[in-house]
Amino acid sequence: MSKMISYTLLFSNIILLVCGQVLFKIGLQRSGGLQWVKLLQSPAIWAGFLLYGIATILWFAVLSRLPLSVAYPLQSLAYVLALLPAFFLFGESINATKLAGVVVILIGTYLIAK
Repeated sequence: MSKMISYTLLFSNIILLVCGQVLFKIGLQRSGGLQWVKLLQSPAIWAGFLLYGIATILWFAVLSRLPLSVAYPLQSLAYVLALLPAFFLFGESINATKLAGVVVILIGTYLIAK
């Protein structure tokens, strides 16, 4: 059961990191890029920071439960999950090369978690 909790914490950390990145992207788009004064006033940017803070606390819990050599490579699942909002929210293309990269990451994470 403890292993299940560890991986649940890790997956929650990954989800929060991806959501934080999405909020950063939204905040940057709404602010017109790297315009620091506007960014500091952006609710999306602050929400992204909040999610990153919570993700960091979860990461501490993960590191106390799993070996770094397992936990850190599994965070590469964030790259896979980030393709979904990239495609659906930001209209970014997903081509065969990106899909091949996803397959490589998924195989690698499976081998590490095994």
